[in-house]
Amino acid sequence: MNPKRKIIVYIATSVDGYIARPDGDVAWLDRPRPKGNYGYGEFFNSVDAILWGRKTYSKGLEMGMKAKEFGRGIPNYVFSRQPQDAAEPGFKFVRDPIKAFTERLRKKRGKNIWMMGGGEIIGAFLDEGEIDEFIISIVPILIGEGIPLIQPRHRSVPLKLLSSKQFPDGVVSLRYQVTDKR
Repeated sequence: MNPKRKIIVYIATSVDGYIARPDGDVAWLDRPRPKGNYGYGEFFNSVDAILWGRKTYSKGLEMGMKAKEFGRGIPNYVFSRQPQDAAEPGFKFVRDPIKAFTERLRKKRGKNIWMMGGGEIIGAFLDEGEIDEFIISIVPILIGEGIPLIQPRHRSVPLKLLSSKQFPDGVVSLRYQVTDKR
């Protein structure tokens, strides 16, 4: 039996809970990284698909991202409500309902699935009960305003702390399990 592939949000936020400035800028994330890059390599080796919201995908392209460099040959799925022009090689646009898409993807043999973000798609997957874990690296900076980790909406989603790790530069990584699957 194939164990259930988890969908894991792996993301960094400012101390005040933002994943980017209002215009999508993430320059505040540029900083010297400690040896091991906050566990990124280990995490990346544990996934074999990446899920993106269209705005995050577009911002990545604007910043010069290419699938061959970023995803190293693993499938990248971009969720968009509107039809899109051709995607970058290695990316596929998805308009399917979240539940139907994740059911098909989880049935395939493989590793876990990385929910890249942003806040709208994370919120939509969370509202559908399709997020299993969060790994949030909190960067020691306040940016005052921006795009929140999850699109604002009235919700209450209990989480169970699985682990925490502090890094020498003040970054703290928290790993949570979503305990209430809608």
